[in-house]
Amino acid sequence: MRSVRKKHTLQYDQDLLRRDEIVFMHQAGSTPCLAAIARAEGIWLEDVSGNRFIDLHGNNTHHIGYGHPRLVEAITRQIRTLPFTPRRFTDQPAVELAEKLCAIWPSGKGKVLFATGGSDAIEIALKIARVATGRYKTLSFYGSYHGSGFGALSVGGRPNDRPQRLGPLLTGALHAPPYYRSGKLTGGLAPDAEQWAEHSLECIRTIFHYEGGDIAAFIAEPIRNTPYVPPSWFWPEVRALCDRHGTLLIFDEIPTGLGKTGRMFASQYSGVPPDITVLGKALGGGMLPIAAVIASEVLDCAKDLSLGHYTHEKNPVTACAALTTLQIIEEEGLVENARQVGEWALARLREIGDRSPLVTGVRGKGLLLAFDVCDHPHSGLTEGDIAASLARRLYAAGVSLSASSDGVLSMSAPLVISQSEMEIVLDRVETALREEASALGLV
Repeated sequence: MRSVRKKHTLQYDQDLLRRDEIVFMHQAGSTPCLAAIARAEGIWLEDVSGNRFIDLHGNNTHHIGYGHPRLVEAITRQIRTLPFTPRRFTDQPAVELAEKLCAIWPSGKGKVLFATGGSDAIEIALKIARVATGRYKTLSFYGSYHGSGFGALSVGGRPNDRPQRLGPLLTGALHAPPYYRSGKLTGGLAPDAEQWAEHSLECIRTIFHYEGGDIAAFIAEPIRNTPYVPPSWFWPEVRALCDRHGTLLIFDEIPTGLGKTGRMFASQYSGVPPDITVLGKALGGGMLPIAAVIASEVLDCAKDLSLGHYTHEKNPVTACAALTTLQIIEEEGLVENARQVGEWALARLREIGDRSPLVTGVRGKGLLLAFDVCDHPHSGLTEGDIAASLARRLYAAGVSLSASSDGVLSMSAPLVISQSEMEIVLDRVETALREEASALGLV
């Protein structure tokens, strides 16, 4: 009977995948789907065939775990009380959420606008910068990602996100080398990391020298979510350049904010206050889509324009979800849990990396962890091939994470994960590395 049931659920899974392929437009990053999900609870995903995975991807939305009962209760209560507020009106959840975000923002007095997703929030931030400065150029990093809208794509620096078929993007988008180098040549944060950051800063100085009078904003993640952590001196130097040239500093904390790095905001590690912070992803508790722009109150200078006048601008249900998420993060001590478990996991991952002939670099901040793998010239396999093979092994072992074409495997664990659960993950990582090395004849 059990084999018949498993065969039936497998057929159902394949049927859903076929139907998905027929009705959804195909696009990079989400086609084809890996499986059809039936349940999401805590740190776990379960597909319709009953296979369970520890989710270390989650699009960085699952800080408080999936289906947190307190969030379910709050959303249900809000829907019954006030399900929607049209534009031009306000409501208690939206006001309380804005007040809370301003209270925890490390840059002083701020004001807020809400959006339904991170890309839209980036667009709002760019509009604020243009209006406030009277300029149109931006500076960001090559290799960065800030969303899928035309403005967000323009400031993003990944070549694959800028295909010619989309036509020209926004003018004035300038890019500088980032403060890190990834890949097999340097092993992630390599011994020359300081020198590379110095090179990045020198390029930024040069761009400001020639273009500074036209640059409205410098936009970047304070800690790259793969993760790459800059030297302590880097952001203070960039902040000084922005101040000197009248340029706003925008920190994109859509993937890294709200405790993921072991601080509520990743920018707190540098001590540098941005002019604008953008939040998203986890703000809705892994249930509802909401993003936020927090800007210095002196940037409230466009009352005659609609910078973020969205249909769901002050939706009481999404605002309630975000406010409850922030309360859960604070009251359950999840930021401190991310710091403690992350420190332990990074030390363990380094031990694993030291023993593996495949691992060339390990890094992390809080519950953002990553390791780089090398290529295997004798077999013709690139580091991307090996990373993909490791990701498949781990998926089969019940761990879902991200693998990139340049050989980086990255993990973004929920803030609710325990050390014992993280130990399960790293045991499986070590096993997958050992099996992969054995298959390649390296042990």
